[in-house]
Amino acid sequence: MYQRIAQLLLTSRRVLFITGAGISADSGLPTYRGVGGLYEGELTSEGFSIEKALSGEMIARRPEVTWKYLMQIGHNCRNALPNAAHRIIADLERVVPYVLVYTQNVDGLHATAGSSNLIEIHGNLHHLKCTHCNFRETVDNYEGLSVPPLCPKCYATLRPEVVLFGEALPSKAIERLEDNFNKGFDLVFSIGTSSIFPYIVEPVVWAKEAGIPCVEINPGETSISGLVDFAIKDGAATAMSRVWQALQGLSAN
Repeated sequence: MYQRIAQLLLTSRRVLFITGAGISADSGLPTYRGVGGLYEGELTSEGFSIEKALSGEMIARRPEVTWKYLMQIGHNCRNALPNAAHRIIADLERVVPYVLVYTQNVDGLHATAGSSNLIEIHGNLHHLKCTHCNFRETVDNYEGLSVPPLCPKCYATLRPEVVLFGEALPSKAIERLEDNFNKGFDLVFSIGTSSIFPYIVEPVVWAKEAGIPCVEINPGETSISGLVDFAIKDGAATAMSRVWQALQGLSAN
């Protein structure tokens, strides 16, 4: 299987990687349900679900609550480094003429690994913006920020440029993905995502309808496992390392 995937990569001109929280698991980050701590099925100390605490409505009404849990997420991400899967996807830009990464993750690890062509559909925790004026800044981590952090220009609340619960996806990012699909892909990977959301599943469905080979890397069964041409039941770092080894073997021949 790995040999065949490597052969497809070598002959592809345009490859799409769709990634979710599972790709960052080997970097020590929890998958989504652990993103706010141990809150699956439990309420926060304020009596809210974690989805309510991390919602657009809450940051507008009680920003200190949202920021309390954003700080927890930021603390989890603070020392995380890209793993082999992130690095190999970035390195594939030297092998494949066009590589696009379409990620649900807000941890910024694809960019840190060196991927240059990114659609961060849920945004990036490291990019902050003012809720009132045009102030923006990029931070390495949230250490030293007040709760909530305030804009140095107008003293309104700052927020990360991420999609909180109840907020719309960025239309420009969706349009960019659609434009790329109109240009076509030769191979599509879905890595570490539970494939629950339609905007994550649809690219795989589009690819299958167009006859484009699809690879899924996920230890568990998902809604697309029966659709893909190659279903690898393993972690992202292990599977992508094996793909890379197969690719190196072919390149050496």
